This record gives sequence, structure tokens and C-alpha cells, in this order.
Amino acid sequence: MGPACWAGDVTSLVDMDSSGAPDRDDTDERSDFAAVRTPAIDAVREAGIEHTVTQHGRVGSLEEAAAARGIEPRDLIKTLVVRRSEDDHVFVLVPGDRTFSWAKVRALLGTNRISMPDADAARAVTGYERGTITPFGSATRLPVIADTHLVGRRISIGGGAHGVGLTVQGDDVIRLFDATVADISDEETHRS
Repeated sequence: MGPACWAGDVTSLVDMDSSGAPDRDDTDERSDFAAVRTPAIDAVREAGIEHTVTQHGRVGSLEEAAAARGIEPRDLIKTLVVRRSEDDHVFVLVPGDRTFSWAKVRALLGTNRISMPDADAARAVTGYERGTITPFGSATRLPVIADTHLVGRRISIGGGAHGVGLTVQGDDVIRLFDATVADISDEETHRS
């Protein structure tokens, strides 16, 4: 079953083979969206990774974004930019159903202090605004740290624009970016 449509928003899927060529038309006649192009989509195509581009309308939560992409929240990957020092950043990839662990990432990086850059600094480093950040097509090639839960799974990661996702194999992302794979997350706890 394909991605869901939310409140009149329409979803468009474009399946790509490993050469980056569409398996079918780049547009969906039912869609209000034209075929989208972002640096992230260009990068995944250039890398030759099999992928699906998903477009959807505005969503208000990670759960809504996952539903709009037709996946479980655990398969929607959060891409975080973490600052080790003034001009030293890394990408951290964490499944949507897990929480980023500051302590585990500090231990992995061998530092006592890490932080998240503000929105302007993150955009300057990646070329993407918050909510669209992805290692694909980033303005700066940063080291990537991937949570162990990405291994062996098909995931959806940001596509470089609001409402755009790239569904790829987690192992392809790890290989392409020579990512460090580590336990960097905790089980998410829901507050009542």
C-alpha cells in the first residue's frame, strides 16, 4: 500500500532504479506536485543508489510524516547536525521512534561538550533549513554517525525540501557516507 493522502494533500511517488532513471513517469497525474528536484535527490541519483522519492503536503508531526510516506515512524530517519566545536560538525542519523542520546554521542566523539547549531548556522553548514536536513547533497561533506538501528533496514530520510523524502536502504547510506555505526540512541519514552 502506498503513502496516505492527508486532508486533501496528494502524494507523488517516483521509483528509481540504480541508474537514477525513473521506473515510471516522473509525475503522477493525480498529483498537484510537479517532479521535484533538490540537491539531495541529485546526489542520491549520482550515487546510483536505488531509491524512491516521496512528496507529501504539510505535516505536523513525525508520526504524520511517516504516515504520509507510508512507513512506520521507526523507519523515518531524523538527521541532526551536531557541533563538536566552532567549525566542526557531524551528521547524526537516528530512527524516528528513538531519542538522540547526548551521553552516547559525547562518549563516541570523545568529548565532554557537543551542541546543536542554531538554524542559521545549520543552514550555512548544510545548505538546508531545519526540517529538510539530509547528508545527501549537503553544502559541506560532514562525517556521518548512524545509529545501529539503521543497519539492514529500508528507511526514509529527508529529501532536501519540506514534504520530500528519499526511501533508501540504510546500508547504502552507511556505505556511501562511510558512516560510523554505533548505539547513539535510547528508546523513546512517552510522557503522559
